[in-house]
Amino acid sequence: MKRSTQLSRPIHRRSGITRYLATGARIIAAMGLTLMLFGAAWASHDDKGSHPPTADQVRFDQQIKPLLDKYCANCHGSLNPRAGLNLVQFTEVTGIQRDQTTWRKALGRIRDASMPPPGMPHPTADQRDRLAMWLTGTLNGADDSLIPKNPGSVLIHRLTRMEYNNTVRDLFGVDWKPADRFPADGGGGAGFDNNSSTLFVPPILMERYLQAAGEILDRANQDRIFIVRPRTQVSRMAAARRIVEVQASRAFRRPAEPAEVDRIVGLYAQAERRGEPFDRAVKFALKAVLVSPNFLFRAEIGRSDQTRPLGDYELASRLSYFLWASMPDDELFQLAARKRLHDQRIWNHQVERMIQDPKARSLAESFAGQWLHVRDLYTTVQPDPDRFPAYTPALRDAMVEEAVEFFNSVVKENESVLSLLSSDYTYVNEDLARLYGMAGVRGREMRRVPLADARRGGVLTMAGVLTLTSYPQRTSPVLRGKWVLEEIFGTPPPPPPPVVATLSPDDRPKGGLTFRQRLEQHRSKPECASCHSRMDPLGFGLENYDGIGKWRTEIAGQPVDASGVMATGAKFSGPGELKKAMLERKDEFVRNFTEKILAYALGRGLEPYDLPAVRRITTALIKDGYHSGTMIREVVNSYPFQYRGSGS
Repeated sequence: MKRSTQLSRPIHRRSGITRYLATGARIIAAMGLTLMLFGAAWASHDDKGSHPPTADQVRFDQQIKPLLDKYCANCHGSLNPRAGLNLVQFTEVTGIQRDQTTWRKALGRIRDASMPPPGMPHPTADQRDRLAMWLTGTLNGADDSLIPKNPGSVLIHRLTRMEYNNTVRDLFGVDWKPADRFPADGGGGAGFDNNSSTLFVPPILMERYLQAAGEILDRANQDRIFIVRPRTQVSRMAAARRIVEVQASRAFRRPAEPAEVDRIVGLYAQAERRGEPFDRAVKFALKAVLVSPNFLFRAEIGRSDQTRPLGDYELASRLSYFLWASMPDDELFQLAARKRLHDQRIWNHQVERMIQDPKARSLAESFAGQWLHVRDLYTTVQPDPDRFPAYTPALRDAMVEEAVEFFNSVVKENESVLSLLSSDYTYVNEDLARLYGMAGVRGREMRRVPLADARRGGVLTMAGVLTLTSYPQRTSPVLRGKWVLEEIFGTPPPPPPPVVATLSPDDRPKGGLTFRQRLEQHRSKPECASCHSRMDPLGFGLENYDGIGKWRTEIAGQPVDASGVMATGAKFSGPGELKKAMLERKDEFVRNFTEKILAYALGRGLEPYDLPAVRRITTALIKDGYHSGTMIREVVNSYPFQYRGSGS
């Protein structure tokens, strides 16, 4: 035993060493593995850090962040940031792109020069432009993965005056416009009066609704109301119920619920008990239909905490009020009842059918009339009659009609949306042709005419646009340039300083200086130069048109100087070359136009989460050669159009 024990000790000793060495080896191996993994992670981190930063990140680091540190950090730095907003914490471009809401608000403050606040150091006009341009491009260029998917919320949508008129026309065949006596609709997101958030209901409007309901039923074609007639006393109630059920379903733009029908028929029964004749009792009940919220409002009913695809009846209403500013017709109702509007082939066919329908002119009247602001010719624009005696109500009407007919033609004929900037035809009647110097046009009817040169063609050279961007006594290169920046490119300039000198309302030479020379002298001031350098050249290119859009070659005996240089450096002389220079910026126009028509289609202002939809629409539009039909189709197939967000 001792021997074996003694013999065993060296063995045990060797085993301990072995174990020690084995353990050490394992430790070393583990350390090696750890070092290897750490090294790999470090190498990965080092590789990531060594990747060259994007050009946008470099520009941010070198040109943009220093401006934010200098002009924003005092109020929005890391120490007690005002309103809890720390702007200087953003060091990565992707972080800015991810927080679209914050930075689009900041962009608005930068553009309108309301930030920094008074009393604080302000960036120069060039620095402000640099910030605004960089932010615009960076936010618009954000990857879709950085933006939460959200179709947006649309409040319960009151019918606008145009929608009300068109709806009662299609409901009862009333060729009369009762809503013209209603209070004006408010202008909302993107400048359109169909924005649901601004469609309030003042008390006087309810009074007008009640009055209009009775007048509509009195004016209707009786066959449109009384779709059945009772033959016996017993069948009077059945006939009344059938009329109410059909008319309420059409007016509510969905099948009326049995309980709703019961309540309305109850009003008929009350009138009958009072001894009213059948027709008057039915009209009494239908009057309740016309003042019902289900008729006056377009509501998408459902749980407010869920995002969901729209139902067929909801889709039918969205589509019809977008393209027709009116209720769905029988074909749409039938397809909705069969749940066929989610069939892509059927849906696209309906879109094309509706574009070709005469009722689609409402899109041009409402959307184009507001986008181009030509509707303002009826309300806020009045050229001086002594200076412009040719401006008459008939000429004003023709100016508005030119814009409407032209836009309607672009949509119906599936033309390129770029023809809105430059085209080889327009629409005129005798009054407008006389202003344009065109021969051979007689009568008040608007007709399509070819254009021999680039003096006309596109919305920019339309008399209506040129008139509303002029002062009563003279043209305004500033107003015209501002209009182009806002409505064509979507890049509005900031408002003028609080105290700024104004020029004479007369454009005749003064003090040996032409009006253009006086304007150039005015914009040489540092506080004015930045904005005017962007606006004025665009307006100068339109100086061949007087205050109501008539062509001229002289101003008070001096030759017109219609030359200019765009912010891109492109030089031009006259409207023809100006339009060519503007087409070089067609992507800016297409994006802005897309945003406007999508906002109109949705009935709300756009939000940062709508950026992916805007990008998809513009991408498809460019890929398909800018055809207007592609734009309409992409809008109505977009996620925000097809879905309803939570909270709506």
